[in-house]
Order: sequence, then C-alpha cells, then structure tokens
Amino acid sequence: MTNTALITGASSGIGQEFARYHAQQGGDVIIVARRKDALMALKTELETQYGITATVIAQDVGNPKGARALYAAVQKSGIKIDILINNAGFGGHGNFIERTLDDDLAMIDLNVNSLVTLCHLVGNDMVTQGGGKILNVGSTAGMMPGPLQATYFATKAFVASFSQAIDHELRPQGVTCTVLAPGYVETEFAKTADLGGTGLVKQRGKTAAETAKIGYDAMMRGKLHVVNETMLSFVTNWIIPLMPRRMALNIISRMQKKA
Repeated sequence: MTNTALITGASSGIGQEFARYHAQQGGDVIIVARRKDALMALKTELETQYGITATVIAQDVGNPKGARALYAAVQKSGIKIDILINNAGFGGHGNFIERTLDDDLAMIDLNVNSLVTLCHLVGNDMVTQGGGKILNVGSTAGMMPGPLQATYFATKAFVASFSQAIDHELRPQGVTCTVLAPGYVETEFAKTADLGGTGLVKQRGKTAAETAKIGYDAMMRGKLHVVNETMLSFVTNWIIPLMPRRMALNIISRMQKKA
C-alpha cells in the first residue's frame, strides 16, 4: 500500500512542515513550489532523516496552466497520490482599489483556481482508486470579511465553502476533504503580504510545525474543519458571527491597520 502526499507550497512555512510530518509517519512526498533549490534541500533532509522518497516538482501552480502542468508531471511519473495537501497561497495588504488589480487576480488564481483544479483532477483519481484524503489550507480569515485584505479573506471563504461541499459529495466514495483554518502563524506569508506593523502580526499563535500537525491529524481523522487554536476557534465560530456586521468590520479593520 502506498502512502504518498502531494504538497503544494512546500518550500517553506506550513507546507514544509507538512512534508516533514508526513515523512515522519513513513510516507513518501511530492513536494511542489517555485523555488527548486529550497525543494532540493528539503528532499535531501527528508530522505536522509526518514528514509522516504521525496520527488521534487518545481512548478508555479499560480500560473493559469500551472496546476494542470503539475498534474501532468505527476501522471508522467506514475506515482499514485493518496493525500493531496493544497497549501500554496498568498495574501496582500491594502485598500482594494489602491492595490494592483493584477496582483489580486493572481491571488485568486493561486488561492482558488489552482486549488479547484487539483481537487478536481486528483479527486477523480482518488475516487477511481477507492479512497484518498484532501487537506485544503484555508484561514480563519475565511470566516469573516477582511477590510484591507478584502480579496485574500474572500479567497479563503471560498476555500472553506468549497471544501466542505466537496467533502459531502466525495465522502460516500471514500474520499474526505478537510479545511485547516489557521490564525496568524509566523512564516514568510506575513512579509510577502506586507503585514508588518499590523495588529495581526503581534499575536502569538501556533508555530508552523504545530499548525501542520493539527491540520494533518484532523485530515487523517476525516474532520471537516479545524482551527489551529482553541480560543480562536471559539471566537471565530461563536463570537464574530453573532456580532453586528459593522462592529465586526471595524474590529477586523483595526487589526489590519499599520501602526
């Protein structure tokens, strides 16, 4: 029986930790990102430390044809995918109309379009194989509107809705889909999204390794949705939804503003 996980955005942060954690369980990995040098270093680490096979595919899945190209490369390799972890994604700070439109459209391409494409292509294979597990990395941002990160929050809302719906469709066929919705995690994400100086990055959340373990373990249990912090889960599930909408928007906006 194989146990291979395909992980996007694996060159750093939570994606890298997913690869490490899966390898600790004795599973092989296909690690995907744009930075081949970082992937090769991770491959050496995982194969040396855990004796597994790590396959590197340097691919920008945010490119409109990137996800299909990745799938074609996997098909060509002949490797069967048992676990799909859609981790690649990015955000961006600023008022929507003041941001570059192409940047936000690229965000939608990576955070939404590539995820949907891989879920469709790999999900079909999993059904044919008789089972599989999908983990889509969302965010607590997807559980509320996000002034100053409007497009990012909206993409993660899509991930949450889409993932839960396809889990309901696929579960009778042996395939589950879990959404991991982390709060702030200290990775390259905040720097890339230009979040320095905001209230958001002052929070002390879980580490990337802790977050990856929480999401991975939830996926293996077939859980539908998991937040990586207990108190944050309570706030996002039970407090924010009951707030007057303008109040919630004002609170979230203040968290996103720079000092």
